[in-house]
Amino acid sequence: MDKVTSKDGTTITYDRLGQGPAVVLVCGGSVDRMSNAGVAELLAKQFTVYNYDRRGRNESGDTPPYAVEREIEDIDTMVDAAGGSAYMFGSSSGAALALEAARQLPGRITKLALWEPPYVPDGFPRPPANTAQIFSDLVAEGKREDAAEFFMAKVVGLPPEFVAQARTSPWWPGQVALAHTLAYDATIMGDYTLPVERVAEVKIPTLVLDGGASFPFMHVTAEALVDHLPNPQHRTLEGQRHDVSAEALAPVLAEFFSA
Repeated sequence: MDKVTSKDGTTITYDRLGQGPAVVLVCGGSVDRMSNAGVAELLAKQFTVYNYDRRGRNESGDTPPYAVEREIEDIDTMVDAAGGSAYMFGSSSGAALALEAARQLPGRITKLALWEPPYVPDGFPRPPANTAQIFSDLVAEGKREDAAEFFMAKVVGLPPEFVAQARTSPWWPGQVALAHTLAYDATIMGDYTLPVERVAEVKIPTLVLDGGASFPFMHVTAEALVDHLPNPQHRTLEGQRHDVSAEALAPVLAEFFSA
């Protein structure tokens, strides 16, 4: 594991794998860099992959107060580590973060791939407008498990029977450990509507990906992104859900970044 120091002094830890053109991987909400570990390993056959822990996750620091701008500075620091420019892949709310980073860092990110950024179109239920504050309040009150449960039930929209069993699952402690970062991703998503004006400013080649077996709104969102991006491509990975398999995803990313 390597470390870099972001602009505000926060330590950001990352794994560096492979050799070739640089690719930075941005994980989503309620997960850390290990969610991208399989993709990183497969991409490392052709690329130098920088798979980092976003601030507040594992050994990366977490300097308060939180701001989306600080996360973009973290990405800028990772691009420095990669040599000054890089391709980028973001997953879920990490895709929304990567999209905004590409907008704010012109020339630094040269190609962008997005897996199911969870902007919610009209006609589909959205999380509450004060979701970020709900997470912050629950964590401040010591109710980290309640925050993790709220995320699954009210943000992801998982079935009640799944949520009811979650606290007894072996992966539950990991969700609780990351509960304080849920407010960060909710802040990135804002009101969960697609920021069409900002999207239109991202002029680099951008691959928008969704899963054929994922939440129905994800495909609608992907098509809306393609409508507003200046230089888009779109692929639906048949049979894939939001938790896409590395084996299905990595070859598509490698093809896009190699073109």
